[in-house]
Parts: sequence; structure tokens; C-alpha cells
Amino acid sequence: MASVLVLCLCSTQTLILILLLHSVLLVGVKAQLQVNPLYYNCSMSKNYTEGSKFQSNLNRLLYRSLYNNGGNSIYTKVSVGEEPDKVHGVFLCRRYVEPKDCQNCIDVASERILHECPLDRQGNIWYDDCLVRYSNIPNFASMLNTSFSKILYSTQNVSQPEQFMEYLSAVFYHLAIQAITINPNLKYAETKSFQGLYGMVQCLPDLSAVDCVTCLKIAFSGIRDYFLASVPSGVRILLPSCNLRYELYPFLYDSVPPSTSQGNEDKGMSSVPPSTSQGNEDEGKSTSKTKPISIITGVILAILAVGLSGTCFYHVKRRRIEKEGNEGSQELQLLDIIGETLDENDDFGSEKKGRSREFPVVKLDLIRAATQNFSEENKLGEGGFGPVYKGTLANGITIAIKRLSRTSGQGLKEFKNEVVLIARLQHRNLVRLLGCCLEGNEALLIYEFMPNKSLDFFLFDSRENEILDWRQRLHIIKGIAKGILYLHEDSRLRIIHRDLKASNILLDKDMNPKISDFGMAKMFSGNQREANTNRVVGTYGYMAPEYAMEGLFSTKSDVFSFGVLLLEIVSGRKNNSYVSEYGQSLLNFAWKLWREGHGLELMDPCLSWSCVTTEITKCIHLGLHCVQQDPADRPTMSCVAFILENDTQTLPQPSQPAFSIGRSTAEPRSNDQLCSVNEVTLSIPLPR
Repeated sequence: MASVLVLCLCSTQTLILILLLHSVLLVGVKAQLQVNPLYYNCSMSKNYTEGSKFQSNLNRLLYRSLYNNGGNSIYTKVSVGEEPDKVHGVFLCRRYVEPKDCQNCIDVASERILHECPLDRQGNIWYDDCLVRYSNIPNFASMLNTSFSKILYSTQNVSQPEQFMEYLSAVFYHLAIQAITINPNLKYAETKSFQGLYGMVQCLPDLSAVDCVTCLKIAFSGIRDYFLASVPSGVRILLPSCNLRYELYPFLYDSVPPSTSQGNEDKGMSSVPPSTSQGNEDEGKSTSKTKPISIITGVILAILAVGLSGTCFYHVKRRRIEKEGNEGSQELQLLDIIGETLDENDDFGSEKKGRSREFPVVKLDLIRAATQNFSEENKLGEGGFGPVYKGTLANGITIAIKRLSRTSGQGLKEFKNEVVLIARLQHRNLVRLLGCCLEGNEALLIYEFMPNKSLDFFLFDSRENEILDWRQRLHIIKGIAKGILYLHEDSRLRIIHRDLKASNILLDKDMNPKISDFGMAKMFSGNQREANTNRVVGTYGYMAPEYAMEGLFSTKSDVFSFGVLLLEIVSGRKNNSYVSEYGQSLLNFAWKLWREGHGLELMDPCLSWSCVTTEITKCIHLGLHCVQQDPADRPTMSCVAFILENDTQTLPQPSQPAFSIGRSTAEPRSNDQLCSVNEVTLSIPLPR
């Protein structure tokens, strides 16, 4: 709240007054935060009674067993009593806290959880330094639990949300892998001062590696799902089985953060300063001491708010007028995108090309009528660009519309990419862009409609994948290869797609594949063969290692993605679903079977009646070549297309593929009786 008031001030004297008041009240605010938990959650069933054996066991658990172990380790799991009144409990301290702070936090949390969860057989409470949980369920600490969560965040936002989110995704992906590989007993990883970002991830140590990464993936998805138009400079996400946090200041060993304001409670989220629970005082005394401080703080801030309301109103009104005055210039900027007027610092070059007369701009009224004003019934799904709608024009032609709200601050670069690139490309295996619309706050792209949705809908859905027999899958593989070859070598441009995956392969009425979503694509000029970027975009699991780790991308990056996609089409499974089921990626599983001479066991069981074994073996062999660690060992797309069309071409034996993180053993594929798929994705992807 103080930061919001400061923005409204126009006098230096008032600013000084606020800073002085902030300093005076800071100690009281910190004291209050020390006794207030970050979050708590109870079973709400009130299913034990006063004086019962369960209550006695719970008190022993909290006041003796957990207390006696506090400070000795960061994690303890204990059980007290006998069934049916047995109580199980755990505490987990942050890896970076001192033992005495861990002990103090457990003391405070154990006392507070009884107050917040009276007569409940299950309770969870989070403080800045620790988590305390109890339950009547045996081994609950080793069970993945993501049934509820809490997000706490700073009200200060980063200046470049899209780039920051992509960078954040890469950081937390590597932290998750480190937590289960480098610190498998602690399930913890941190990064300190990595390009100004401080982050940590932590799971309950009893979780399996698979469940830990699953939990962290779900936690990180909360950031993407909630923060759409802006990204906070700091976020903490609390789940029963894991937690993660990032800040732009070194919080790991310094528990005094910059002050932040209260967030939006209406959406179930809050923004509070991360606090450190010292626990040196009795809970009841601490609470009573902080009540007068809270009242004084509220009264003083209320007086200041009233006194400055006129000034705030003036500034808000002025900013609104300025914003309305800028609408015209924003419209011109977006029109420049359509005319391919590129910025001098843009990656595509500095030439000014003028407005294209061949590219149609469609009126918003026509799009609204075609989509029934963007009705939910016409909504096809959500993409990285925004929602996608089905529309029917007055002449009966069906179209697909990608919608970007220009007030969201998202996707303008991707919008330009789509228009500048795909409007200039024509191939039967690329989706066709029909036009665009730029009116008011709407930025829309209009495409040809694909009635059969995307490849992943059929490939990874146990109810639909039988539709794709081997003849159909091979047709799709060849079509994708031809589309990529056109991008790399046969068009007047050299395009690196950078986000090839099953969901970006659309299928027309005849099941012909069409590559879509060029928002992340890059164009090479002249004889350029590779480039480097600090903005790594795409989807983990499909990224080539040199791109994911070093930001180096080339045509061989797309070849790697094609290899992953090829193995997915043959097996009928997502690359990352193998991590959840077998503890290793699809690439490693395919390599293991190939090395043992059982490559055909990778085949989707649903293909057993339609397959041509020589063709499937060739595709597996080719897929393994495409995912080699060294880009130089991967074939070009022209070579890939030739091999797919010719049976006489021989390939050398592949070596172990890239990204070999995972357990060394796998369950036998013979256990797969049904055409099913595990939809859990264990990587922390960059869903766009």
C-alpha cells in the first residue's frame, strides 16, 4: 500500500514523511508477520473430539516428537499412537535456514496449527521458514498432493514479462532436474544471482523423483495461468508436497526482503512480504502485542490516504487522458506490423518494405458476426497467442481466428512474426494465413479452418488414436518432413520454426498435416546457418540440447524436434509421459530398446494390425539419428525427406540420444494392454 501511495505523491516533503512513517512502523509490521502464517489448510471435517485419544496423540506429536527433532534436521517424519487413532506428522524447513530458526518456526507452527485446525484430523500450515503437516493417513508424506495451493506475489512487475517468463521457465526446469538428481535425498535446488534471479524449489523428501517434478510442474503452471498480462518480480507458490520461489533480490540467506503491498484477495491470491518466523515469543503474547500496532498502522495510513486523495485523483485523471491520446500512435504501430515495417533493431533486418497490398485486413464487425461475438460455443481452445475461435463467414467459408487482446501486453512480437513470415510462405503442409484484423483493442489473425484439430488430439488420446493407422501416420510424418524442408531450403526465406510439436501440427479434412504457429520462428538471411539468442522459447522435451542450454539454434534444432515428434508418432506417447511412467524420456527408452535389438517394442500397440515392420523400424532408426547430441551428427531435412521416400537408403547405427536424465531401468512395454496414454507432463515447459 505504501508503494501505491508514493506513486500518487508530488511533493518531496510528503515523500519524506511517508518514508519516516514506514521506518517507524516497520518493526511492528515484521513482528506481526512473524506470528501470522503464510497459509494454512485444514480438512474442515471436525472429525475428532475433545479429550479423545486422537487429540492426545496429536498433542504428543506436535509438542514432543516434532519439537524434539527440530533443529536437528530440515525434515522429520514421525508417527504417534496406534490405529485407529494414530497420528502421522512431518516438518520441513527451508534448506537455507539456520537450525535455531528451524526450531523456532516449528514451535510457532505447531502451536498455531491447533488454533487454526481445531478438531481436524488433517492440517497443513506454512511459515516463511517451515512447513508443518499432520494427518491420520499413513505415509501421506510420500503421496503426491496438489489438491490446493497458495500463491504469494510481489506487486512490482518486471518490465519485459514475455522474455522474463520464458527465462523463468528454463531456470525452474533445470532446478527441478537438479532437485531430483543432484540432491535426491533432500529434493531441493536453488540458484543464486543467476543473471539477477534468485530461485529455489523444494519437495517433501519422501516423494519419488517423478512425483517431485510433477508437483513442481503444477506449481510453476500456477504462475503462467494466473499472471497473464504482467509478471511479478517475486512469486512464492505453496503446495502440500512442494514449493517454489523466485525473487530479484538474494532472499536465500537474507530474510529481510523489500517491502511489498497486499495483493488481490478476491482471486484467492495474496501478495505479502516473505517473512522469517523467529518464534522467540509466546504466540498469544505476540498476537496481543501486534494488535495495537495494527490499529495504529491502519489509522495513520487511512489519514494519509484521505489527505492525498485529491492528488491521486489528479494523477489518475491525467494518466487516463495521456493514455487516450496515445491510442492513435498505438494503432499506427500495429498497422506497421501488418505492412512489414520492421524496426531497425529487429531480428529480421532493417529494410523498410512498405505496406503490403496483397495481405487482406478484415473488419472487426465481420469477425464478430462470424464468431457470434466470440461466443464460448465457438471457442476451439487456447494457444500461446490467445484463444482460438471457429467462425463462419457470410459466404459459408469456415475460418479459425486467433485472438490477442492488445491490452494484455502479450504476444505482439509473435503477432508480427506470424504476419511477416507465414503471409509470405505457401506450401501444402503449412497452415494458410488468410488475413488479420486490427481494431479497437483487438488484434486477430484469420486462418484456414482445420476440421480435424491437431495431431496431439488423435495421437495422445486413447479414445482417438486408433483412427491413426500406420498408413495415416506415415503420411503425416512425410508431410511434416516436406513442410520443414520447405521452410529450411525450398522457400525464398530460410525459416527456423523453433516450436515443432504435435499440438502445432494441424490436420485438414483429409488428415493432411499442416505446420502452424510461427510466432517463435526465426528467419536466416544469406548464408547464415546458425544464431544465438538469450531468449530461449519453445517447449521442453522438443528442444535441442544446444538450444535449451546455450541458446544456439539452427536448422538442426528443428531436425531434433522432428526426431522427437517422429518417435512420438510411432509410439503414440508424449516424450515426457515416459518420464512419468518409466523414469526416463521417450528418447532414452527408444535407444534402450534399439540397443537391445527390440526396437519394434516401441511401436504403439494400436498399430499391431496395420503396421509395416520395415517402415516402422526405419522411422525409429531415423528418429534416433535426428535426436543425436551433436548437431553435426543429425541429418538435414532434405536427407530425412529422401530417406522417408526411399527404401534403399541405409543409415549408420545411431549413438545414445541427447537428454539422458532419468532412471536407468524401465517397466517392460509388454504391460501395455490398452491404447492409453498418461497425460501428466513432467517437464516444466514453455507453453505459449
